[in-house]
Amino acid sequence: MSRIGFKFALSLLVLMCSCCKHIPAGPEGPRKPGKGDDETVYVLDLTSYNNRSSSNRAQMAELWDMMHAVAGLQGLVNRDAERLYVTYVKNEGKNIDEYWWDMYSKPGEWLADRGTVRTKNFFDVIEHFKDYVDGLVVWDPAVPSTSNVASTVAGADNLLPVRWDPSRTSMFTDLRDMGFEVKVWLVNEDGSSKFHDKLEPYEWALTNYLETGKCSARYAAYYIDGYWINHANRAVINHHCVTNHDFFISKKAFFFDLSPWEDEPATDNPAGETGADYRLLCRILRTIYEKNDNGRYFCHIGGFPAWAFKYTRFDGVGGKHGEVDTEWEFARIISAYNAYKDADAISYGAMANGSFWTHFPLDAQYPQEWTTAEELKKKGYLTADGKVDTSKKYFIFYVGDYDSASWLYQMMPSLWDNPARGSVPMMWAISPVLAVRSPMAMHYIRKSASANDYFVAADNGAGYLNPSMLQEPREISGLPSGLDQWAAHSKPFYEKWGLTVSGFIIDGFCPQMNGDCLKCYESFSPNGIVPQKTDALGGMYGNMPILRSGPDINQGNPLEAATNLTTYLKGSHTSFPFYWARAILKSPDWYRQVKARVEAGVSNVEWVDAPTFFELLRMYETEGHDIP
Repeated sequence: MSRIGFKFALSLLVLMCSCCKHIPAGPEGPRKPGKGDDETVYVLDLTSYNNRSSSNRAQMAELWDMMHAVAGLQGLVNRDAERLYVTYVKNEGKNIDEYWWDMYSKPGEWLADRGTVRTKNFFDVIEHFKDYVDGLVVWDPAVPSTSNVASTVAGADNLLPVRWDPSRTSMFTDLRDMGFEVKVWLVNEDGSSKFHDKLEPYEWALTNYLETGKCSARYAAYYIDGYWINHANRAVINHHCVTNHDFFISKKAFFFDLSPWEDEPATDNPAGETGADYRLLCRILRTIYEKNDNGRYFCHIGGFPAWAFKYTRFDGVGGKHGEVDTEWEFARIISAYNAYKDADAISYGAMANGSFWTHFPLDAQYPQEWTTAEELKKKGYLTADGKVDTSKKYFIFYVGDYDSASWLYQMMPSLWDNPARGSVPMMWAISPVLAVRSPMAMHYIRKSASANDYFVAADNGAGYLNPSMLQEPREISGLPSGLDQWAAHSKPFYEKWGLTVSGFIIDGFCPQMNGDCLKCYESFSPNGIVPQKTDALGGMYGNMPILRSGPDINQGNPLEAATNLTTYLKGSHTSFPFYWARAILKSPDWYRQVKARVEAGVSNVEWVDAPTFFELLRMYETEGHDIP
């Protein structure tokens, strides 16, 4: 099963059941004085919005309006300090926002001594923080792309984004009644459309905000636009992901929602020209590249193709491409322009409070220890003459998928806190760039890790891009090599988080990593990489071991998963003793049960930790074995 394959299957289930040295974003403007300029944190309870019906268009419009205004306000007031928190995101009945708030409000923790005001009234909150807001930007419900442009404008001009709706009880009317002046109209004042095509608002924003430098080029946001309001029941209700906007508004990011496909019109604009979205996407990415000192800095793109809604052939969406294909094509394109994604994908795509948590104080470093030949010998993995014992099968699970701040934010409360954690070795694959939006989760898991918890970088290192799209010749963009810039970007993240292994590299639709690309990874991932495309099952580049990735073993039933894993261990490359498989969002108890069942059926399997696995692989390959 591919990376998105699990997310696809999981979302179907949900639908069935429910129907480093971080580079700053650039100038952000002076801190604004006002009533909120103190140590008190306002906590706004929005949990009642989880009870809205996704089939009721009016309720979905109200939900969007509230979340958009709140995200805009958070982005402004939390820009330089943590002041406004919301509780909204739920997962399997657990309030995720309350979970993280409670953790760091305990005695001695970061928020323990902060004054707190709790309220369910948004208008009390906005009254308190009104000095941070310079007015409104109003978007056009008849042209849904203007909703994303509104978020772009909100961050750049210190405005609140709001949908045009002149009815008496609308957010638009309420905010105007409070005295907020409309500073930017993305719709005519009488409600008629100012823009008449999906792409026109993005072209306007590109010209007036990105090219002029009013936006940051270090961050961008790829989230579904207001199209969601009329199609909310196609996925979990919180996948509007408007709550995710707050962080990117705080960073003055450019927001967009465009199809990556060159060979068809966008499914949300079927009358448009074939490939028009793709061409505009490339223009935006090239502008971002140029603004980032011609690719010296990488752009951090939050979001993921909204495949249940757009741009695919999923369940009548209208496209001709598959969900996995769309994920991979978007990754291929952004990689060509020195950008990577923080992949907030459907099912667990919603995240609130990124603009709040980004201020969490991290330690300077989070080191991890490697292993030695002497330790491996004591464990019985080496023969008397110090060589790898090839009578054993060495196995490791890639514990994923943590290439998304929202997935980390939502899933750690249940998966990390599982009582079975620590009972078996687990190679947790977590992208270090998630510390930008979810630093408190990264800190928590590192400080509470057991001896059996070891961390490697998730796909594809310090951000999800296709590294071979950085090597020359570069398809799509034709730009010079980005490998030196990728190494410079990655090294601080790897050093801060004690990472020396890249646990999985998705090559997707891209070329195989060449020598220059391997040299790049050796500079910051010296203890190993696991790409999809290699000439052999294993290999070396310099002193860096290389392992071709294995299968997904991701069945929910541990017995079924163990059966499939046993088949893999007994039937695959029997002359090569190293085995890797991938699972997604499985609990430590699941791994414990799978391990026990596999070991009962395969007598010589060794379920090892990451340092043991990759150091043995290095030793094996340097011993000169023939590798299939």
